[in-house]
This record gives sequence, C-alpha cells and structure tokens, in this order.
Amino acid sequence: MTKILVATDFSADSINALEHALVWAHKLQANLRLYHVVKSSKFDLPGFNPGNQDQALEVAKEAMKVLFQEYVNSYQVPDKIFDYKVEEGKVYHQIVQEAIGFDASVVVMGTHGTSGFEEYFAGSNSFRVVSRASKPVLTIRLGFPKGAPKTIVLPIDVTTQTRQKVPLVAELAHLFEAKVHIMGVRETDTPEVIYKVNQYVDQVVEYLEARSIEHDWEVRKGGNITKITIEFAKEKDADLICIMTEQTERPENLWLGTYAQQMINQSPIPVLSLQPQNLTDPNRV
Repeated sequence: MTKILVATDFSADSINALEHALVWAHKLQANLRLYHVVKSSKFDLPGFNPGNQDQALEVAKEAMKVLFQEYVNSYQVPDKIFDYKVEEGKVYHQIVQEAIGFDASVVVMGTHGTSGFEEYFAGSNSFRVVSRASKPVLTIRLGFPKGAPKTIVLPIDVTTQTRQKVPLVAELAHLFEAKVHIMGVRETDTPEVIYKVNQYVDQVVEYLEARSIEHDWEVRKGGNITKITIEFAKEKDADLICIMTEQTERPENLWLGTYAQQMINQSPIPVLSLQPQNLTDPNRV
C-alpha cells in the first residue's frame, strides 16, 4: 500500500480521518493526498458564506491550504509526498475518479461529515464512495482512538465474493503486525449454508497459516449480520473490520439499507470496504 487519499470536507469527522491516515501513512511508508470537492455554489465552509461558485472554490482552496499547513509537519515519511488538491463537481463522483487518477491504495473518509446525520435512507457521500469505488475505502467514525490497527475482524459469509478481501487483510496484518479474528457468519441453519461457510472459513485459516499470520476463528449465527459482526468486533476489542460491499441481504432488512451501508453508519470501529471483483488471480483464496 503506497498511496493514501484522504477525502475532507473540513468537518471534525474528516479531520479525524486525516489524523488516522497519517498514522497509516507512517506505518506503511505511503504517499498521502488530502482532497476536497466543492459541490455547489451553496456549499458553506464553517465561518464562511461565499456568494458564488468562484468564491466557494477560492475559499475552499484557502481553507485547504490552512489545513495542510497545520498537518504538514506531522508527515515524516522519507522520500514520500504529502500534498493536497481541490476540485469542483459531484462529491462522491470526484472522489472515486481521484482515487483512480491518484492510483490510491486506499481512500480514507469520515462517516458523516458536515451534516452529522445518520443517513439510513438517502445514503451519505461516504457510502456512495464505498459503493462505487474500485479502491478499498476506510471509513472512520469520530472519536475512535488513533493508532495502527492491531486487531482485525474478518467476517466470512456464504457469498462467493466474501473471500476476496482475505489477501488484503493478510497484507495489512503483516504490515501492522496485527492479529486476525475470522468470524464465519450465517443467518440460517440450512445444511448447504453451514457447509459453505465452514468450508470458506477453513480456506481462510489455511491461507493465513501459510503466511504465519496470527489468527483465531469461530462461526456465529444471527438474524442481522451487521449487528453480530459489530458485537463480535467489540468483544475482540478490534481496531478494524474488513468487509465486501456486496453481502447477503434479508428482505425485511432492506429498509435499513445494505449490509455495507449499515456497517458504515453503525460501526463505532473503522470499516475497510472492498468492491467485489471478477478476479482471476491464482493466489486468491
């Protein structure tokens, strides 16, 4: 992981995300880019009330300069670069495109930003980025202690895509010297589901063992995957939960949104989300 993109809207939530990203950048020896999108002429920065889009862009650039100068001395990674960029457009679209253009290894965002509103129905920009980005996205709720993750929760469900996150988790566990807690999770006692989840867990255990990564595992059943994953993570005092953005859904839970959206909105623990891919990598789990 060599490049980290931090999306900021100058809220306390996004500044907290920047401070977490600085920890990751130092541990991973990564380049770091701070990025802001001016979304419309009605966009307001704290303490400012620009009258048009040009003024909004200039105010945002000045605010970004101030924020960058406040944190530039905190970035001490030899031979790497910390910079910033301000653009106009649709927030989530621009972030997704910047992640591609910057070739980010991970995008880091706060979960709620300036609104502070838990958007279960409409969906926040954080979730829109998560659901569209081809890059991993780390979402962090304000108040979670800053530090390198030492305990990673890896939920494994019945979907075929669930194992695609394992190589990245293994890489992070190696880089951060973290322990991985594998949690097989299922919603039913259907023999086919039990067999498949257990089989997938066995494969993940074998993969981590082959790489000498500290881990343990167990399987849990519950009616809401989000709830039992968060409960499990709290029990393990986890610093990070890693999920895929497409997971099993129950029709009665659709009003709350997808599993990934529930996790991003509800988890007090940072969540690393990956989009499922059509992978042909022979080293995949």
